[in-house]
Amino acid sequence: MLRLWGSEALTSLSRVSPREKKLSKVFVTGGAGFIGANFVLDWLAGGHGAVVNIDKLTYAGNLKTLASVADNADHVFSRTDINDRDALDRLFAEHKPVAVLHFAAESHVDRSIHGPAEFVQTNVVGTFTLLEATRQYWQALDASARSDFRFLHVSTDEVFGSLSPTDPQFSETTPYAPNSPYSASKAGSDHLVRAYYHTYGLPVLTTNCSNNYGQYQFPEKLIPLVITNALAGKPLPIYGDGQNVRDWLFVGDHCAAIRTVLEQGLPGETYNVGGWNEKTNLDVVHTICALLDELKPRVAGSYRDQITFVKDRPGHDRRYAIDARKLERELNWRPAETFETGMRKTVEWYLANPSWVADVTSGEYRKWVDEHYCA
Repeated sequence: MLRLWGSEALTSLSRVSPREKKLSKVFVTGGAGFIGANFVLDWLAGGHGAVVNIDKLTYAGNLKTLASVADNADHVFSRTDINDRDALDRLFAEHKPVAVLHFAAESHVDRSIHGPAEFVQTNVVGTFTLLEATRQYWQALDASARSDFRFLHVSTDEVFGSLSPTDPQFSETTPYAPNSPYSASKAGSDHLVRAYYHTYGLPVLTTNCSNNYGQYQFPEKLIPLVITNALAGKPLPIYGDGQNVRDWLFVGDHCAAIRTVLEQGLPGETYNVGGWNEKTNLDVVHTICALLDELKPRVAGSYRDQITFVKDRPGHDRRYAIDARKLERELNWRPAETFETGMRKTVEWYLANPSWVADVTSGEYRKWVDEHYCA
């Protein structure tokens, strides 16, 4: 069974093998969510050391995603809110991590428009609380351990605002210009992380990634929503004219990039992580339809017949695009997947895992989608 406890009942984590020295035990916040869970699974599969997985288990957190590591002695799950300072202090005292990887965030733009308070509480106040707990723990370490310690903050390209079709891609020096409550809250968390480096010397790293996709993504986001709706014979909702552009990054590539930054990145630096795949939303949906037409064809017609254009959301940014050359130049990282190979893997995974999809597409999620994705 997956070892699960509340913040009030912590137990020891088994020691990892002596060969795991520098990264023997890490904290991962938001490790039951989409990107965080993929990172945990990849980290453990690669034998990089032990993980204390800290997640509040909101609607998008799913322990079934972590079923394959249920009996892994190197994975400990703690149902803890990053706003709970006392719980965080106990976790630090108990497990003594060598790094904190901060994935935990409210991340859906539409939800932030309808309920921004939760985004400010989690993304800004929660990050502040985590930073304070980390700082107290880090300052008590000996000099060598303080030098080796890292706090890696996972952020988004949305903090940079919107690009025109001819604007250059976002770089690490692009000024911040967030346009949604979500992106504004993430920008606030980025600034806090930066401040803790410059004010206190906490050895932080920040990554700003483009749109992720892949296995285990909650079906409120475009790609899994389209796949699940297509298979269910439902409309495939596309905002506005479908010409909004995003740079798409396969989640496995993102996980590899984060490991690279954690191992090689310079404290205080930020690194953009992108997939070099600028696509319009309509292009993405057409790609999914073509793959489904090939892999699971309808009785008649194409899945494209289900495409439905819906009213655009307020303040919808027109284009995001990441310049990830710094990461390649300084840390020798590039994505392994093309958009075509990553999308095929993603569609095949959703076709092969209908029970996981059925489990998350019920209850609160279904009511929310019905309310906010009507044509």
